[in-house]
Amino acid sequence: MFKRIGNLFRGFLGLFVSGLENANPKALIEAEKENLRKQIARFNDNLATQGGFVERLMRQVKKLEVQERELASKAAANLKVGNRDSAAGYALQLKTVKEQLEENRVQLEAADETFTKLVKSRDVSVKEAKEKIASLKRMMSETEMLEAQAELQEMASGMISSIGGSGDTLDRVEGYLAERRDKAAGRARVASTTVDISDIELKEAEQDALADQALSEFAAAYGLDVPRSESAPAEGEAPVKNMGPGVSEG
Repeated sequence: MFKRIGNLFRGFLGLFVSGLENANPKALIEAEKENLRKQIARFNDNLATQGGFVERLMRQVKKLEVQERELASKAAANLKVGNRDSAAGYALQLKTVKEQLEENRVQLEAADETFTKLVKSRDVSVKEAKEKIASLKRMMSETEMLEAQAELQEMASGMISSIGGSGDTLDRVEGYLAERRDKAAGRARVASTTVDISDIELKEAEQDALADQALSEFAAAYGLDVPRSESAPAEGEAPVKNMGPGVSEG
């Protein structure tokens, strides 16, 4: 029972983590870059240990080579002077040194070869990881660009559909405005029929009579003749009385 619950919990956790990874590819790539840097640092630390071992073997080989030369020289010198025992002792030490030197040389060659392989393996792995990260970055940029283009195209398609579908609405607005305009014009026409212009015509006649009277007074004062207006009565017709005192023709 507990095992099944644990499997179910791990399954839900895996789905949750996968969802986070899918939603945040940039964060995942940055995390992998940081992980790569840590791995390189640990690898270089171990590589430094291997390099130190190689350097120690190299110093030991050089030291044994010096001892080999010194012991060979001493053994030869004692043998020449007839000091057999001393020459034999130096010869025995020389044999031991040669054996150690041969063993250290084999170890040095193996250690140096291992160090070279490790360096090459590190460089190849780091190069491959960097190329993979760079490829993922390019893919992510291309994906974001394509997503943006798709979103713009979808928006454009939606705008075209909305504009095309708004024709009925625009037609309704046009009809409503035309109805309001016609109604307003009708109201203006009705209002114009109810205007009483009799007072306006009366005032206009009064103004014309006053103007004629002023003109007659001016002509009488200066001894001028006033020409008959088109609206004045002809000879034999009864003159139309104007408002105000009559003015005799001079």
